[in-house]
Amino acid sequence: MTAITLLAPVSLSIPLLFLVGVVGGILATLAMDRVMDQVDEGWTPPSVAAGVLTDTHPDNSPERLATAVHYVAGTLSGPLYVWLLLAVGSVLGTGLLGAVVAGVVMYPLMVGFFAVVVLPRSTGLPRQRLRAVRRAWATEAGVYLLVLVPVVGVAAALL
Repeated sequence: MTAITLLAPVSLSIPLLFLVGVVGGILATLAMDRVMDQVDEGWTPPSVAAGVLTDTHPDNSPERLATAVHYVAGTLSGPLYVWLLLAVGSVLGTGLLGAVVAGVVMYPLMVGFFAVVVLPRSTGLPRQRLRAVRRAWATEAGVYLLVLVPVVGVAAALL
């Protein structure tokens, strides 16, 4: 009887890269926190997400839930970027170009998911605030990727 191979052997560098994605996601989220302190409506996006989850106005959403959503989403976006990097790398090859293209693909996914899926489900935000919240999130997502892409890109080159 012969064994059926379901998956080809995978180099240890792949799981390690996903671990780097988790760590990079945490570091990028911490960098994002600094920007959120400086940007008008900077802390509103996590409050919007918590408000959507609890069906409450973002200004009244549970602060602990907003914080948890922020850090969980930021942490898990790191491995999502790693997946994009591997997918792009399979087409364009590994290296700087692949890392940058994966970041360019990730940015509209991050901004679009918030602006098209999460924000419209929020209740009670006046129209004037929506533009500022979108702008804040677009800025914060950019900073997130400015940290994450080099962290994961360098690790990918070394692994």
